[in-house]
Amino acid sequence: MSRPNELGDAVKRSLERYFKDLDGETPSGVYDMVLRIIEKPMIETILRQAEGNQTSAAEMLGINRNTLRKKMQQLRIKG
Repeated sequence: MSRPNELGDAVKRSLERYFKDLDGETPSGVYDMVLRIIEKPMIETILRQAEGNQTSAAEMLGINRNTLRKKMQQLRIKG
C-alpha cells in the first residue's frame, strides 16, 4: 500500500527549498505554480498505471473522463 503522506512530505520539502532559494524575495502565485508543476506528471503516471485507459485513469483520479480529456489537451498529453 502506498503512503500518501510521502507525497505530501516531498511537496513540503520542495516548497521549503523553493522558499529558501528565494532568498527573501516575496513569492506570488505559489498555488497555481505547484498545480502546474505536479498536474502533468501526475496525469501521465496515472495514465501509464491505467495502461492508457482514460476511463480507468479518470476513475483513479476521481474526475470525469471528459475533464481528463480536457486536461490532457491543455497539458499536451497524448492519449
